[in-house]
Amino acid sequence: MTRTLRAAIAVAGTVALSFGVVATTGAAAQPDEARQDVKIGLLLPESKTTRYEKFDRPYIEQKIKELAPDAQIDYYNAAESATTQQQQVNTALAKGDKVLILDAVDAKSIQSSVEKANKAGVKIVAYDRLAQGPVDAYVSYDNHKVGELQGKALLDALGDKAGSGQIVMHNGSPTDPNAAEFKAGAHSVLDGKVKIGKEYDTPNWDPNNANQQMSGAISALGKDNIVGVYSANDGLAAGISTALKASGINVPLTGQDAQLDAIQRILLGTQTITIEKPYKPEADIAATMAVNLAEGKALPRDLIPTTVTSGSGQKVPATLLTPVVVNKDNIKDTVVKDGLYTVQEICTPTYADACKKAGLE
Repeated sequence: MTRTLRAAIAVAGTVALSFGVVATTGAAAQPDEARQDVKIGLLLPESKTTRYEKFDRPYIEQKIKELAPDAQIDYYNAAESATTQQQQVNTALAKGDKVLILDAVDAKSIQSSVEKANKAGVKIVAYDRLAQGPVDAYVSYDNHKVGELQGKALLDALGDKAGSGQIVMHNGSPTDPNAAEFKAGAHSVLDGKVKIGKEYDTPNWDPNNANQQMSGAISALGKDNIVGVYSANDGLAAGISTALKASGINVPLTGQDAQLDAIQRILLGTQTITIEKPYKPEADIAATMAVNLAEGKALPRDLIPTTVTSGSGQKVPATLLTPVVVNKDNIKDTVVKDGLYTVQEICTPTYADACKKAGLE
C-alpha cells in the first residue's frame, strides 16, 4: 500500500468518525521522483467570504505539502470574476500544473477551460462547487441537505408563526450550482408550510445586494408582515440583518458557512442558525485526490464513494460530506470543538454577556 493511499484512507476514516479530528499520515514523507514532479494549481473563486483565505487555502496547501513535500503549488484567486478565472486556468496550464483544484466562480462558463485542461492531460478536482465539463473528481458537502437543514431550522424557529405571515428568501448566486441545490433543498421543506412573499437570487453572493433586496422586500411587504428570512449563507445574512435592524425587525434568519460574525449574531439573537461545513476534512480530501492524480495513481474507493452528475451531464466520482447545524446551544460543541474559532475569538467584549448566557466562558 502506497504512502498516499494510506493517507487517503486515513482522511476518509477521520471524516467518518469526527469532523473535529485531523487525519495524520504517520512518519514524515520521503521525497521520491514522482513527488518531485507534483505540480498542482489551486484556483479559488473569491475572498469576500472569509473561508477561502482563512481556511481552505492554508488547509489544502498544508495537506499537499504533508503528502508531497516537494510539490509545486500555484495559487490563484479569481476575485469573483469568471473571466479572470479562465485566464488563471490558462496560466496554470502554461506553468505545467498536472492537476487543478478548481472552485469555480461560474460552473457553466468554466466548462471550456475544463475541456482545454482535459485535452492537455491535466486532471481537474472540483472543489466545493461542481464545474461543468470532464471533471475527474469532486469533493463537497451534500448541498441539498444544507438547504433542507436551513429550511427545517427556519420552520422550527417560526413555530406557530409559520402560517401567520410571509418569509423572504435569498438564495445566492445564480452562477453557483450549489446555490441551486441549497434553494431546492430549502423549498422541499418550506413549500406548502409558509407563504413566500419575496424570493431573490443574489448575484455574486454579495452582501450589499442582499441588503438592497431585503430593504426592497420590507417596503413591498410591510415590516409587520415578515415573520422570517431564509438566507443561503452568512455573507448574505450580514447584509440582510443590517436591513432588518434598520427597520426595527428581529425575525428568524438562517445562514451558512459558520463565519465568525454569524456566530456572534447568533449569540446576540439577530441570526438563528448557521450551517457548519468543516473545512479541514473537505480540504484534506481535495489535496489527497490531487496528489494521487498528480502522481498518476487511480483514486482509492475511500475517496470517491459516490457519483454525481454535473450540469453538463458528466458522471463524476465524488465525496459528499454531511453538514452540521449550529445554533446558540451547540457553539462550543461545533465550531469551537472543531477548531474554527476559540472562545476568546468569539467572545470579544461586545459579546461577553451573550457568551456568558450561552455557557461560552
